[in-house]
Amino acid sequence: MSSAAVQAVQDAKPVPLLIDGAWRQSAAERWDPVYDPATGLVIARVPFATPAEVEAAVTAAARAFPAWRATPPVERARLMFRFRDLLERHFEELALLVTRENGKTLEDARGEVRRGIEVVEFACGAPTLLLGEMAEDVAPGIDSELVRVPVGVVAGICPFNFPAMIPLWMFPIALACGNTFVLKPSERTPLSAVRLAELLMEAGVPDGVFNIVHGGRETADALIAAPQVRAVSFVGSQPAAKAVYEKAAAAGKRVQALAGAKNHLIVMPDADLDRTVPAILGSAFGAAGQRCLAGSVLVAVGDAADPLLERLAAAARDLVVGPGTDPEVDMGPVIRPEARDRILGYLDEGRRAGASVVLDGSRPARLKGDPGGFWVGPCILDRVDPSWRVAQDEIFGPLLSVIRVPDLDAALALANRSRFGNAASIFTTSGRAAREFRYRIEAGMLGVNIGVAAPMAWFPFSGWKDSFYGDLHATGKDGVRFYTQVKMVISRW
Repeated sequence: MSSAAVQAVQDAKPVPLLIDGAWRQSAAERWDPVYDPATGLVIARVPFATPAEVEAAVTAAARAFPAWRATPPVERARLMFRFRDLLERHFEELALLVTRENGKTLEDARGEVRRGIEVVEFACGAPTLLLGEMAEDVAPGIDSELVRVPVGVVAGICPFNFPAMIPLWMFPIALACGNTFVLKPSERTPLSAVRLAELLMEAGVPDGVFNIVHGGRETADALIAAPQVRAVSFVGSQPAAKAVYEKAAAAGKRVQALAGAKNHLIVMPDADLDRTVPAILGSAFGAAGQRCLAGSVLVAVGDAADPLLERLAAAARDLVVGPGTDPEVDMGPVIRPEARDRILGYLDEGRRAGASVVLDGSRPARLKGDPGGFWVGPCILDRVDPSWRVAQDEIFGPLLSVIRVPDLDAALALANRSRFGNAASIFTTSGRAAREFRYRIEAGMLGVNIGVAAPMAWFPFSGWKDSFYGDLHATGKDGVRFYTQVKMVISRW
């Protein structure tokens, strides 16, 4: 880092920690820049919390737990109702903040904030969601009751790509269930989480019930290792998810670790291209391809390939790349220069291997952005071999690999060979093909004529295979089950 860059970090506003109801500046030795990806400018500096600060946050959460657990579920739900109203009141502010630190378009950011609010609305149903079960006379004079109780202190470790939504996947349900929480946002995008915490405090969350620490792997490891942390929610890359799962499970903790993806989009010859092409564009290039539900392998079946590629390439070439706050922009920057270099490295690797470069994102045809931004345009590689890394690795960027297959059987076999199983979609007007796809595909979230198969808040985010480590998924009733444990009461009077 140049001396000017170092000075820019030192001059930037520090991102605070939240411990036991109070904002405090970290005593960390390491501080990293938080960038606006559309300009490359430093907009804040984030601390890598010290071990003592992580311990203080966990201790505060543990100390707050007994009183919060004893708070009636209806009161915890009322906190969520107040929080939801504040999120609505600050909706545009939150969306702009997501765009500023992540780079995605304002339209995408609004969608992210809306999906997060829907989880809060789900959490408002805590009095009903926490209901147990009861059976009289399971034996003469003996009754049985199933009671749901909170787990205790929960740690949430979040990625950069949804800085508002993914924290909202976690802590509203956890808090509504009676747990206390320590959140570690991504060190690349910590500002949205801080603003969410400010609004939660305004809604009246008691001191210590919700805490925030910042940092990287060392901070995450400290949270996982803390004896008082009983459960860990994680979203991130596959290697990191596996490591978190192994460490937390070995320590006897509950874990839900949402991991990587390589999502296949199967296009049948009978697909309605007027609807299919826009759906693929949104899936592959929305949020600059930095979604775990992004389509990254386009499987063209039979005669679908040539007309589909012609229309898709033309539409992708017309996408405007630039700052997300510009209403004319279709696609924002990627998160960092290293991400840009990695994505373009895969593009070059595919070219060298023999793929046809339909669209080269290193030179976006319609770029409106600041030259300091982290730009990659839409990339399309045709005639990719399934054995190549570009067809197998999670690239996490706007690079779409096209593989041609003769029929649906070959398409399903190709998708099922992937070690990932997050999502898959089929585009067809045939009910038979859609049914075969739904029955045979090995993935947890499926789209039929849908490009981004994202479940609503009251359903689980249900990745399979190397896309998920654990048992109970995030959101929906799975989330409630994850953040509660069961007591069985068998009584005779």
